[in-house]
Amino acid sequence: MISDFRSDTVTRPSETMRRAMASAEVGDDVFGDDPTVIALEERVAALFGKQAALFCPTGTMANQIAIGLRVQPGDEILMEELAHTFHFEVAGAARLWGAQARLYPSDHGTADPAAVAALVRPDNVHLARTRLCLIENTNNFHGGRVVPLEAIHALREALPAEVHLHLDGARLWNAHVASGTSLSAYAAAVDTVQVCFSKGLGCPAGSMVLGTREAIAEGRRLRKLLGGGMRQVGVLAAPCMVALDAGFDHFAEDHRRAKRLAEAFGVDPATVDTNIVIAEVEEAPTVEAKFAEAGVRLVAIGPDRIRLVTHCDIGDADIDQATNAAARIL
Repeated sequence: MISDFRSDTVTRPSETMRRAMASAEVGDDVFGDDPTVIALEERVAALFGKQAALFCPTGTMANQIAIGLRVQPGDEILMEELAHTFHFEVAGAARLWGAQARLYPSDHGTADPAAVAALVRPDNVHLARTRLCLIENTNNFHGGRVVPLEAIHALREALPAEVHLHLDGARLWNAHVASGTSLSAYAAAVDTVQVCFSKGLGCPAGSMVLGTREAIAEGRRLRKLLGGGMRQVGVLAAPCMVALDAGFDHFAEDHRRAKRLAEAFGVDPATVDTNIVIAEVEEAPTVEAKFAEAGVRLVAIGPDRIRLVTHCDIGDADIDQATNAAARIL
């Protein structure tokens, strides 16, 4: 992420969000009667064309609920090799649901449907049952690349019906703006989808899992099991409403600014689809520290790679600061 500096030219949605939090109408979401949460769930379900939605505190919880809906202990899940769900959710599929992961390679998040389908286990008493396949759009650690809708359709068609398809769409807003594909079109191609409000939309917390009414009703039980039963949580749903009211226009600016960063950090801008830039450097932790001294926050994601992310609180002046620092440091 960049940076500690905030330009005066940047709109600060957080200010409006705080006011909305202070004045939010609330109830008790454990009893299903928080009006702000209900309104948000209904609004997002309609936006994505799904029957129902469930508000969760985090994307990790929402993803794990989607997994828990589909697998039994001893089942197998197909995951892309750099998937957030595999690397950064504390082995939740194994620890919570007793399912093992089988990884598949991809072209920056876009898989070969036939190759993935070939990993589905045959019906055999000795083998795990393949019950779920996960995709991520945009794909975080492939540098925010967009997975095209036609690739998702092709994957769905290649998989047998008993293998459900879950979309980790934490950054699906970015994919929507970059590709022009509607959110409902993405959602229609999969069984369940997770979307995050605390990424590009700039909310303090919140994600949702969407699916059929039956799936979300069971998902509510799983959310309670995972400690996600919340009371007057309308104070967190209210800023999500603010973000949706503001719309998605700023994402195009985020993407444009990311391409500027790419040029400064030696990355081909043509490979930057959205708001994430992953650059190769020597001694990434040292580079991270040097940029921090220059007032620019970025993240080392390995010994030789750094990640930079643009968002609604980053303006052109911030990009200037980062690119100037890059000229001095790199």
